[in-house]
Amino acid sequence: MEFFLGAFETEWQARKAALLHERSLGGARRLEDEERRRRGGSVAGAGLGAGRGSSGTDGRPARGRSGHGGRRGAGEPSMRSRFQRLSKGSQPVVVKLASFGSGGRLGAMIRYVSRNGQVAAENERGEQLLGRDGISAVGAEWDHLMSNRAESRDIGTFSVSVSKVGNQENFYEQARDILENALGNRRFVYSISLRPEINGFAIAGVSVLRDGAGERLTADRKASEIVQARIDQSSNGVERSVTFRFTGHGNGTDYGASRVRDLVASPDEVRDQAGREITDAKQASDLVQLEWRAHLHSRKSRDVMHLVLSARAGTDASAFHSAARDFLGRQFAGHRYMLSLHDPTDDPKAEADGGKRPHVHVHAIVAMRSEFGDRIETSITSFRQWRVGMAEAARAHGIDMEMTDRRDRASPPAFNRNQVRPISRSGRTEHEGTSDAAQSRYDGQRSDRHSFAQTTKSRNYTDIAKLEWGDIAQSGDGKGAKDFAKRQTNRLDTVDFSVDSNRNAAADHPNSLSQYKTHLVILEKVLSGDADMQQMNTNEFDAYEKLVTDALDRAERVMPEGQRKAFAEIAFAAREHVEARREMMQNEEAEKTADKPIESQAAERQSVREETPDERWNAAVAQHGAQAVEAANRVLLEVEHYRDALDKVGSRDDQVDQASLRASLNLELARAGELGASGNSLIREVADADTELRAAVEAAERSRERAAEKVKSDGMPNAGGQGVRPEEMPRERDAGDEDRNRRDEVDKAEVQGTAAKRAETRTETSRPEAGDTTRTDPAREHVPRIELQRDTDARRERDQDDHER
Repeated sequence: MEFFLGAFETEWQARKAALLHERSLGGARRLEDEERRRRGGSVAGAGLGAGRGSSGTDGRPARGRSGHGGRRGAGEPSMRSRFQRLSKGSQPVVVKLASFGSGGRLGAMIRYVSRNGQVAAENERGEQLLGRDGISAVGAEWDHLMSNRAESRDIGTFSVSVSKVGNQENFYEQARDILENALGNRRFVYSISLRPEINGFAIAGVSVLRDGAGERLTADRKASEIVQARIDQSSNGVERSVTFRFTGHGNGTDYGASRVRDLVASPDEVRDQAGREITDAKQASDLVQLEWRAHLHSRKSRDVMHLVLSARAGTDASAFHSAARDFLGRQFAGHRYMLSLHDPTDDPKAEADGGKRPHVHVHAIVAMRSEFGDRIETSITSFRQWRVGMAEAARAHGIDMEMTDRRDRASPPAFNRNQVRPISRSGRTEHEGTSDAAQSRYDGQRSDRHSFAQTTKSRNYTDIAKLEWGDIAQSGDGKGAKDFAKRQTNRLDTVDFSVDSNRNAAADHPNSLSQYKTHLVILEKVLSGDADMQQMNTNEFDAYEKLVTDALDRAERVMPEGQRKAFAEIAFAAREHVEARREMMQNEEAEKTADKPIESQAAERQSVREETPDERWNAAVAQHGAQAVEAANRVLLEVEHYRDALDKVGSRDDQVDQASLRASLNLELARAGELGASGNSLIREVADADTELRAAVEAAERSRERAAEKVKSDGMPNAGGQGVRPEEMPRERDAGDEDRNRRDEVDKAEVQGTAAKRAETRTETSRPEAGDTTRTDPAREHVPRIELQRDTDARRERDQDDHER
């Protein structure tokens, strides 16, 4: 079969086709060797790849092979051979995944590992990158591999000015009432400062931007206007003037904790939404890390990852550099990456600033997506395979290094960077824990405290490891190896004793008193958090009742036998409390219904009736504009026409007709997507409940972004980016145009009703029940109207500017 490489639209498709064709002719081995030579690594047979079964013929790591439970993955050395090398002095391999980053963080990460260009960096082709100019070129080369997905806005800072206050008492309670009306059920902290010049006070605060229903404020001018409107509507005749404004936003708990600590550092008293006072930085951090984290639903792009490969002090730097180069070239074939060696002898960064670490190590920045579109798998199995590969590469370059497992020696678990903060960088970096549990984990790691396995699978692994160490202690090579193996055997025997003791204790006390108390505290918080129960509707109250029931069930499952009588009293009181609250809520709803005048109730019943097509058309024109509705009308009629036709032929065995109709439907959906991407708010509103239409709009937006990026990189104007709307572009007429125009006139008033009914039906089928926790997935949650309106306004302004130019 002959390939015509010019038939492919993009360069990477042509390269992939050529590579597959070459391999089909038997040139796979030659291509792999050539690729390794170009990257500065050794070819197969030089020691690195010999006998290794962890990669396929294309040089990519195999997946799904585990070395857990005493079974080793393909290509992994046996436990006996690993232990023998460790007993003779081999150092453990360290491959640490330091962090992930988005495309926007790529430049900062590269500057960090290259010490702002002062340390030589090397890319996957073996090219040296020196100076700022060398490292600045990496971003442009990797740009096509970056998703550049914006990180979520999780935390917002705000300021409120309250003037002309009639009541000069309880300012904190007044501020809390204002913020509850403005922010709803979101978590927030605030402080106030008196402002005599305006006869009022000012509020400064920090808030979680996402509420329990999934609505996420964007903390920009549009969101400020929406919150201000809520405040104005809830004033209820109170004599005061309130002005609300968001002042900033950020992502994640680190940003939130920093902003709350800044607020606590001010001289004013700080309180949260429940009225609790926050007095110091530790309380501020705990509030964000422990209470706010679950409400953020934070997301970040994972476009690149930062790996650190470390060796013991005294390891030959040149050999370790070569080993790291070979490992990266084999493990991440097809991916873009860069690496930089940090040697304490020539590190330009001062020790006090975190440089000149007392051991040689290599930093690597790797693109998560390859040139072929594959993404790197980051699982426990993958990490184990990476350690195996790095150990093989090190041994190939004369470094005694071995892959280890935490269960080999019952070593303690590692700590991560969120659990500790550095306090001294002199020599080996010293840390302190960010919590009591984190400090305990850090102390255990530093003191090499015994840590026994909990699962049956890990226990079996440890039993096999103890037998292997025992055999080496009896028949090892040399006294040093035997002594080392004996120490490991004694260590695992100690772990066995600890495990048995804990098992006996667990048998005596099958249910934990501490867990029981924890669930009672949760129950107390749920019951005490319903101070304003009269504002709940029936669905919200059902969700609240479910929370109470779940808390009681969890507490009962771990209840110690001696607490049964006390728990029965607690459960009875909790259920009585819920029933009393239910009666209050029902009475309040009945009073609201009775207080409404007869005319108001009749108007409500009249508003429930179904609107006529003319009324729906007029309402759509008033909301979206005549031009937008006309354009949306034409394309939506075509979409509905082909959908109905597909439904009619769906029962017939006519694949040709179905394929033709599906192609026509896809074409009309693409037209609708272009229309929505250009700012047509009616299309975007219908797409909110239409999965196919929403996918078409998103595809059109991505296409526009790629075109804009290409224009930016080429430095040339693009006629397609001048704000020309799809409905304004000329289109060839065909025989079906007249029919479509006739349908436009006949069905003009029906499209809004059809689209609205379809949107209503799909919305009802996809709406979760109250209390449904499956809505917490950010990728699947309903797009909030606030963010949708903000995006629509921005697109409309951008298109208008382009049209004027």
